[in-house]
Amino acid sequence: MSDKAQKPLIPAATILMLRDGAEGLEVFMVVRHHQIDFASGALVFPGGKLAPGDVLPEVRPLCDGADDLDDSLLALRVAAIREAFEESGVLLARDESGALIDGKRLSSLEADRPRLDKGELPIAEFLTREKLRLACDLLEPYAHWVTPKMMPKRFDTHFYLAIAPSDHVAMHDGSEGVDSVWINPAQALEEAKAGKRTVIFPTRMNLEQLAESKTVAEAFEAAQARTIVTVEPQVEDRDGTMMLTIPAAAGYSVTEITMDSI
Repeated sequence: MSDKAQKPLIPAATILMLRDGAEGLEVFMVVRHHQIDFASGALVFPGGKLAPGDVLPEVRPLCDGADDLDDSLLALRVAAIREAFEESGVLLARDESGALIDGKRLSSLEADRPRLDKGELPIAEFLTREKLRLACDLLEPYAHWVTPKMMPKRFDTHFYLAIAPSDHVAMHDGSEGVDSVWINPAQALEEAKAGKRTVIFPTRMNLEQLAESKTVAEAFEAAQARTIVTVEPQVEDRDGTMMLTIPAAAGYSVTEITMDSI
C-alpha cells in the first residue's frame, strides 16, 4: 500500500484575519490546546478540516462570490469562514440588507459557535435560520500547503487572507484554542526565535511572507500579485543530514532547512 493510501490527504482551510494596528499590520492567532494531536501548543492561524456540511449543495446559494468557484474551492472558503467563527468569534457574513453583520448581531450568535464546532449545527441550517450569507468573496487566496508524506496525519490546506470587521471582537474558543492574540507578524517571529512561542514551519513561512507588508492593503496587493505554488515539503538525506526542502517558485525566504532546526 502506498504512503498516500495509508495517509490520505484531509482537505482543510486556514484564515489569516488581518487588521491595521497602531504599530502596523496585525494578524489574529490562537494557541492550540496541548491535547490536540496536530500542532498542539503552537501559535497558529484559525482553521481546520472541511466539515461534511461545508460541501452540501444547499450551501452554495447561501454564499456570496460562489459563481466563480467550483464546488471544492467554494467548500474551502466556507470552511475557512466557519472555522474563523468557531475559533475566533469573527463571522464574515452579510444580513438581508447586504451589509456585514455588526458586533451586536454577532454577539447574539455566540451560542452557535460550539454547536457548529461539534457538528451539531450544519452551516446551511445556521445561515438559513439567521437569514445570512457567507461573504466568500472577501477571502483572498494566500497559500497552499500539503503535509509531507512521512507525517502520521496529512492535510491539504488552503490559506486565505481576510479583513476583520472593526467591531467584531476576536476571542479564542477555550476548547481548541486556549489563548489568542492580535500580533504583528514580525513580533510573532521574534517571540518564536526567542523561545516564547511555538510556531510550526508552515506558519513561520507564511508569517515571514506576511511581515513583508506594513498594512492590510499591502498584504492584499501582494497576495493578488503572487502566483500561488503548492508547497509539499520533501525530506532528503544529504550525507547523513536530513533536509526539508520546498519549491523555490513558492517565493518563501528559504528553500531548504535542516530537520533539526524546524
